[in-house]
Amino acid sequence: MPAAAIDPTSQPPAERLRLYEERLADWPQLARYREGNAQIGAPKPGEARVVFLGDSITEGWPRRAGSFFPGMPYVNRGIFGQTTPQMLLRFRADVIALKPRAVVILAGSNDLAGKTGPSSLAMIEDNLASMTELAQANGIKVVLASLLPVNDYVEPRTFRRSPQKIVELNAWIKAYAQRKNSVYLDYYAALVDARGALKKELSDDGLHPNAAGYALMTPLAQRAIESALAR
Repeated sequence: MPAAAIDPTSQPPAERLRLYEERLADWPQLARYREGNAQIGAPKPGEARVVFLGDSITEGWPRRAGSFFPGMPYVNRGIFGQTTPQMLLRFRADVIALKPRAVVILAGSNDLAGKTGPSSLAMIEDNLASMTELAQANGIKVVLASLLPVNDYVEPRTFRRSPQKIVELNAWIKAYAQRKNSVYLDYYAALVDARGALKKELSDDGLHPNAAGYALMTPLAQRAIESALAR
């Protein structure tokens, strides 16, 4: 897997400018996994390949959890900071072209935070629907994951990612998954505390799961994948 993407905001000004120029030249970051996609090859006979598409929560899974579904034919195609329009643009290259049996989509948190400009719930929903329809048109089973809760225990998070909007978007994702005969993967219910926030012990920054958070998410994802493949 390629090295993790670099957060431009953490770099000196000159390097930050260079990274932003790179992103402007390849806004959806199609180059990020181009070499890896070329090398991966077609699935082996009987192999149930699964692609995980998402943002930093997906990309950082192997690093923060210490592993990423060892022994399973699962492909991580997360990219730090990405939003649903970027994922939609790279859906063919990073999902369909890999010929998976299923795709797990975890997306929308960065849209709420305005990472690539203002985004309404309807815009996020449209992009998730388009990815689902593309997958199903190509015979790929779909697992739609809920957004995770966030918390302000370490630093402010909810001012950019409204807990109410997270709840509303998750409700839409659940209903849409049911309508489209897809699987709803409910991370939210497993990670939320009594205050409606991401459990403090499951995250070190209020946004990304830590090893304990991923330990809860892993079996949930596995069960959702098995359910999708059985349909």
